[in-house]
Amino acid sequence: MVLGETGTGKELIARAIHNLSSRFGRPFIKLNCAAIPFDLLESELFGHEKGAFTGAIAQKIGRFEMADKGTLFLDEIGDIPLALQPKLLRVLQEQEFERLGSGRTHKVDVRVVAATHRDLGEMVRRNEFRNDLYYRLNVFPVRLPPLRERREDIVPLIMYFVEICCSRMGKTIEQIPPETISAFTSYSWPGNIRELQNLVERSVILSNDGVLPNPLPAAETKPVTSLSAPTTLRESERALILETLESVGWVVGGNKGAAAKLGLKRTTLISKMEKLGISARGRRLSGPFGGTSVTSRIQ
Repeated sequence: MVLGETGTGKELIARAIHNLSSRFGRPFIKLNCAAIPFDLLESELFGHEKGAFTGAIAQKIGRFEMADKGTLFLDEIGDIPLALQPKLLRVLQEQEFERLGSGRTHKVDVRVVAATHRDLGEMVRRNEFRNDLYYRLNVFPVRLPPLRERREDIVPLIMYFVEICCSRMGKTIEQIPPETISAFTSYSWPGNIRELQNLVERSVILSNDGVLPNPLPAAETKPVTSLSAPTTLRESERALILETLESVGWVVGGNKGAAAKLGLKRTTLISKMEKLGISARGRRLSGPFGGTSVTSRIQ
């Protein structure tokens, strides 16, 4: 069960679970339970036979059958209607189901990853969600913190989305002004990473002369913190790596090293350090940025 606010990346986590498991290479099937009308949801999940109901002009394979030997991602599981929940519980418990209009039982081997932004425990207390289904789904909960609780991720995400948007739009961003960085890092992000991605895209569209503007209204951000100079993408990445190295005592590899904290391979981080002129010797910069010690930080 993946829990988190809207826009925190629950589907990405589900895909990561699939890709890192023995089921990698098998189907990854997804279904947004909130996007399918109730009278069609059962057919989407379990399939139907020709003539099972008005409009069923051909046999249909359901998502559980499609995901056999793989992973089925059920997004917004809290929107499953009560009337359908016993059938979902049965397939989770017994790994078997019948298509609509058929008496034949189909066995499947499916790992289910469910996700919701709703409080299922509270829904159970209000009798809006079956407690037995809740306990069956909640075997291994994964809670994703909102972006406002992990602000250290904001700058790397900005750089990542800027790169994607520039590639798609054929534009170039060479500089991120301090006021843009400050606005992004101080904003509350109610829409989380999805909102950040959309605002970065807006900012790239509005950009001129390779400068990334602040797309947020002044009323939605805190006062701008003072930084001594404009921040380029290269400088932002360099500062992030240096700050991470400082926090781990300049240990690059290992479970608690900088590479692990940054989500990079050890060799990748070393390559980036070389390109950015970062040397552990004396904990000072070398190369194109000179030999001065690091004194600035991205807030």
